[in-house]
Amino acid sequence: MILYHGSNMAVEQPKLLVQNRYLDFGTGFYTTENKNQTISFANKVYLRRREGSPIVSIYEMDESAAFSSCNLLRFAEPDETWLDFVYMHRTGTYSGKPYELIYGPVADDDVYETFMLYATGTLTREETLKRLKIKRLFNQLVFSSDRAISFLKFTQILQED
Repeated sequence: MILYHGSNMAVEQPKLLVQNRYLDFGTGFYTTENKNQTISFANKVYLRRREGSPIVSIYEMDESAAFSSCNLLRFAEPDETWLDFVYMHRTGTYSGKPYELIYGPVADDDVYETFMLYATGTLTREETLKRLKIKRLFNQLVFSSDRAISFLKFTQILQED
């Protein structure tokens, strides 16, 4: 499996960092299989931090070895379970079982607007899920333990100008 991570610097040795905000799947090292999504994210990080440059770090991972060795949570689609999981992480209220790897749809900027309408009570759960089902959501794979990260093998960087 080829995975991408976007930042304002190369990340040859991924590690868990303390997050300064609540993310979809909690604290972890976020990757995706979608190169274009990662390029966009690298640009956003660069613009927010105003240092470095937009860089995509590329990794290889033996999916079967990692998924069978680590405690994995996998979401096939943005269903009620996914919505609750993301909602609790985005609001900092998750107190469930910890997972080493979490794989599932990413709540990108477009999805985030729908998600916020749900969080503020403007949309019902059913309306939110209906809107999410018509969007093309990309997947993300989050590494939440050092053991999980050990399955990532850095291969190269892609630097955007």
